[in-house]
Amino acid sequence: RDSILTISSYLGWGLGLVLALGVLGVNATSLAVIFGALSIGIGFGLQTIFNNFISGLILLFERPIQVGDVVEVGGLFAEVKQINVRATVVQTFDNASVIIPNSEFISQQVTNWSFKDKRMRRNIAVGVAYGSDIDLVQRTLLEIAQQKRRVLKYPRPDVLFTDHADSALIFRLRIWVHVDDYWNIPSEIR
Repeated sequence: RDSILTISSYLGWGLGLVLALGVLGVNATSLAVIFGALSIGIGFGLQTIFNNFISGLILLFERPIQVGDVVEVGGLFAEVKQINVRATVVQTFDNASVIIPNSEFISQQVTNWSFKDKRMRRNIAVGVAYGSDIDLVQRTLLEIAQQKRRVLKYPRPDVLFTDHADSALIFRLRIWVHVDDYWNIPSEIR
């Protein structure tokens, strides 16, 4: 819906501009000269703006990110709030709005944590003392995960023994949560 509205507004403005120029008596030859001058200006001074504009169109048509997606770009973890002509507005989980040029979403690595599926796997490392009952540790971790209402039942939680540390046996509890619970559930389990 957002893509259709944005592209429709671009087409409306473009058609309005062409009609206004036609009413003013500007002919096609004059338009060619104007667009030629614009292309030289874009080539020199407006390169970045034009790059961001084209990148915005790619984002709207290709839709690798959408409003509401949780993305990570340049180490920033945030939710996409609006995709504009020049830039995309994202909101961090600290409630800061960040304006990111559209070209960064095209030219950099972007992790979309909620592209097709809002589920995310979390790995929670737990260290227990040497000599602990390993079966009891695994059962306890699974029970804790299963008691949390917002831990997804499928895929099922599981526990792996991962390492011998200097003073502990390291286990990894792997759970699946909704993207909104990415930080809360591991904290509750710990």
